[in-house]
Amino acid sequence: MKKFLLALFVSVLASGAFAQNVQVHYDFGKDRKLITSTVEMFRPDKYGSTFFFIDFDYGSDVRDVDTGASLAYWEIARAFKWTENQKFMPRVEFNAGVFKLDGAGNPFIPIENCWLAGVERTWASADFSKILTLQANYKNIKDKEDASFQLTAVWTVQMLKGKMTFTGFADFWKEEMFWGTDYRFLTEPQLWYNFCPNFAVGTEVEISNNFVTNGTVVNPTIAAKWTF
Repeated sequence: MKKFLLALFVSVLASGAFAQNVQVHYDFGKDRKLITSTVEMFRPDKYGSTFFFIDFDYGSDVRDVDTGASLAYWEIARAFKWTENQKFMPRVEFNAGVFKLDGAGNPFIPIENCWLAGVERTWASADFSKILTLQANYKNIKDKEDASFQLTAVWTVQMLKGKMTFTGFADFWKEEMFWGTDYRFLTEPQLWYNFCPNFAVGTEVEISNNFVTNGTVVNPTIAAKWTF
């Protein structure tokens, strides 16, 4: 669960406000059956904006990790601007984390530190009900890929006078894996019903190809979200 409000937050940027939310997801994909919490924050200023999220997975009987956190992961990104009508914004990003496969005493496996640098461009309708952000990044994966890339799309569509929100992101990047596939894809479309400006329930479907395992995997969730 990551970046799913980034495009929507662009509309917040226009008003000079900031947003923060906490989500809880139950993942009932194959061999998952776990709970994930996500904390996200977006804060704009006159020189650009800062975005970050932090994910924790909590246990999984299927993975034999039934106590404590089995994954910790975070991303933080900064976009830069100099004028109000600037079309392309330079950006930098850092990702890192740690992952535990099972509860049999095996050590935690690090998720490699990643540095990204690139540009982003955002398009929005006049009322900000439809927003699309595209990013192109150089990507350095520590001890793995010195000259990789990542392409990202983030979108938001508000429906039914703001009662329904369809949002999500898609990442495509190069990263050599032990099974021999160099290119990886991840998308997480989400659909939320907004009971009020603060509380929503919905679903996310994580669709990946050569992400954690070779081939295509689909992991749906049910979720609740509180926006501060």
